[in-house]
Formats: sequence, structure tokens, C-alpha cells
Amino acid sequence: MVKSTVRFPQEVLDKVEQMVEEGTCSNKSEFQRFAVEYVLSKATDHDPEIMDFDEIWTDIFAEQTEGNIPTTEPASAGDDTFIQVATRVRQFGRREQIQTAEEYIDTHYPASDPRSILLDDILAPYRNQLPDE
Repeated sequence: MVKSTVRFPQEVLDKVEQMVEEGTCSNKSEFQRFAVEYVLSKATDHDPEIMDFDEIWTDIFAEQTEGNIPTTEPASAGDDTFIQVATRVRQFGRREQIQTAEEYIDTHYPASDPRSILLDDILAPYRNQLPDE
């Protein structure tokens, strides 16, 4: 591994240290590695390499449902993940965050999945409301 020095405001470091004390991460370095891997996985096609990434994600984002945990498996037809995703897509649309909504759909379902097409239909009215550029 390569060593990198990062400077944080004291209040950020205090929150990280609190998470370490609570046992969410074993130390500050693990938290920082997780944070970088998480952002890269959301912003690019990066696959997290940190050990126990899913477990740390679950601990940090405990208030979110399992349907939001980044996985390569499609959600099963029997769970309510689709409803949660549809609700979030609609919320992004209402806020005129069309690109965010599209990315959100893409992270949950492949383009060939019928659910992706339905979510795109949910977003369509909000696309039509945007002013022409």
C-alpha cells in the first residue's frame, strides 16, 4: 500500500474517532479507506477492494435498507426494493435532479430489466417539465 497524508477539520476527525469508538470501523485508516472506496464506487466503475466493504457499509448506513447495499445481483421480484427505488427516482425528478435519478436507476437495475424501463417512465414527466436549453 501507498501511504498518503490527509488533513481534516477537527469536527470531522472527532466524528470519525466516535465511529471508531463505537466499533463501526477498527481504526481511522480503515474508515478513510472505506470512504475513498465508497466515493469511487459511486462516481466511477470502481469495484471496492477494501476487506469487509459490505459489512462496513451496512454498519455505517444501518438506517438504509438492504436494497440499497451496492451489489452485483439484481433485486428479487418479491422484495419491496423496487418501490423504494421508484420513490427515490420520483423524488429526484420532482427536484429536477434528472441525471441523479438516471444514475440511481442504473445502479439498481440493468437497462434491459423491465423495472428499469418502468422507472424511466416514472421519470419521463419530470424531464418534460424542464425548460429547453
